[in-house]
Amino acid sequence: MPARGALTLFVIRGIRVGVDYSWFLVLFLVIIWLSGFYRDVLGASDDAAEPYLLAVVSALAFFGSILLHELGHALVANRRGIRISEITLWLFGGVARMDRDSDTPGTEFRIAVAGPLVTLAIAVVCAAVGIAVAGADEFWTAMRVEEDADVSGALAVVAWLTFINALVLIFNLIPAFPLDGGRIARAIAWRLTGDRRRATRFAGTLGQGFSYAFIGLGVLLLISGDVIGGIWLGLIGFILAQSARGHVLQSEFSRRIEGIRVADVMDTDPVAIPEDASVERALDEYFLRYRWPWFPVVDAAHQLLGLIERPAADSVPEPSRSSQTVAQVIDVDPAGTLRVSADAPLESLLGNPQLRRLGALPAVDAEGRLRGVITAEQVGRALRDALGGT
Repeated sequence: MPARGALTLFVIRGIRVGVDYSWFLVLFLVIIWLSGFYRDVLGASDDAAEPYLLAVVSALAFFGSILLHELGHALVANRRGIRISEITLWLFGGVARMDRDSDTPGTEFRIAVAGPLVTLAIAVVCAAVGIAVAGADEFWTAMRVEEDADVSGALAVVAWLTFINALVLIFNLIPAFPLDGGRIARAIAWRLTGDRRRATRFAGTLGQGFSYAFIGLGVLLLISGDVIGGIWLGLIGFILAQSARGHVLQSEFSRRIEGIRVADVMDTDPVAIPEDASVERALDEYFLRYRWPWFPVVDAAHQLLGLIERPAADSVPEPSRSSQTVAQVIDVDPAGTLRVSADAPLESLLGNPQLRRLGALPAVDAEGRLRGVITAEQVGRALRDALGGT
């Protein structure tokens, strides 16, 4: 799975879209590889600029396709009442983080199949554009990826995008949990058995089986002399095995804490700073007194406006601290990632990156009023109690 640190690109409909730092390495490698690929296809010289430009366009379009794939999952999940907090592009594609697991096999199936359907649509559109512009014969010539194919650069890009999205579609439909195909297999097993736990274990076992197959094939490629392909396939297998095991464990956690809400374990008497308090007052009466790294900031109706962290308060020049209010220096949090609903299931906080970073999160009601604060320690205690009680 992607690393915890990621660079935010933008926020769309409350979903934080970012890239893991490993993505930049893959982007660089893809551009270098595609440059040579387009140079061979177009028969261009080593110092020609066109292959590099086509490589950059293709690489960005490819990762755009991956993002659309994940947004397909997110759109269906949101419609089924499951919030997607973030989408991260990383070394092996993209990951959409759901705040909780699916509650029915139908929901699981719809969310899982949404991404592949988007990828299929992209491949079909690219093929249709290529055929409409150049004709079927010339497009299939470009698809065969022959050296000196005598095709235009634009057609070569469209053909490559068609091919790579078709490849992504096939790979994602492999029934290896947590790939989309594995999630579809889990949904089917869940429907047949009526037991999400058994279905998850079945899908996880499938995922681990395919991961060992990938590792074995990677070893064979290494022996045959394909070092890069062997290492890459072996690494995919290793990551897939770890991810399958992690998802099975997370599903077990979710089952054991099912029914527990944030409100059941949170601190219901939170300390909050009023929005009109000066930064000087915040430092003297709150940060120095309680020694906490941050505080929620509320208005007169106790609506949560955001958080003020100690570094932000300290950064205000001393002469201005008595006149500047905390409302002017708070983290407003337009994406809603620095808060959690008091009625949200506790499982929605498992793996929450902001909870890890801040150590706690403010909990709000349906109207956005501050109702409590839940800490990582409280979540951990609830998990230990649930696991110890069975």
